[in-house]
Amino acid sequence: MPPRALEPAGVALVDKPSGPSSFAVVAQIRRKTGARTGHAGTLDPFATGLLLVLSGRATKLAPCLVGLDKRYVTEIDLTCRTSTGDPEGEVVESQTPVTEDELGKRLERLRGEIELPIPAASAVKIGGERAYRLARRGVEVEMPLRRSTVQTLDVIAYTGERVTLETLVSSGTYIRSLAIALGGHCVTLRRTEVGPFSVEDAVAPEAFTAAQLLSEAGVLAQVEAARAALGA
Repeated sequence: MPPRALEPAGVALVDKPSGPSSFAVVAQIRRKTGARTGHAGTLDPFATGLLLVLSGRATKLAPCLVGLDKRYVTEIDLTCRTSTGDPEGEVVESQTPVTEDELGKRLERLRGEIELPIPAASAVKIGGERAYRLARRGVEVEMPLRRSTVQTLDVIAYTGERVTLETLVSSGTYIRSLAIALGGHCVTLRRTEVGPFSVEDAVAPEAFTAAQLLSEAGVLAQVEAARAALGA
């Protein structure tokens, strides 16, 4: 297979819909550009929101983009846990939702520097095999802990059975792990920001055109400006 083209080069801000995998969305953009294409952090199939898709020579920007902080909005069902921590898994435990006071205490424990087990339905390798493949076969393994930083974890709405949260987290944080720690599972998950980039500026995959690619220089300038603002 011949190497993929290095042009057009740039970064696409794509609003991923629920359903397709991040890799399917990347492939959709690749078919439009014909260029080498990658991403700067996946979203689960059920999740929606901002996906940074790198085209052509801009794929080399991946190392400086994957570590950016990310903001999410998620609705969590507090009445049951699922095998995957999301709506695609089977219910493994039903329970009475926690009180508002208890929910507040649990949220407080999840702010700042935390360590939580990586969800079993994830792409990390356990003994050389992807965890989600082991989970599909019913193989139970002890999942490793992932250290991350939860900068903000704010309640947007609370019904007693469900809570909607907005959170700003360090790269690599599993929102499903937060939901499991609260005693429930994610019903919806939407990524609204990656570093200085917002889903408000993103386009649907089917609406993307190469003319919408952000230049490498422009992307790096936004990242550096955001870092400088944080250090001010």
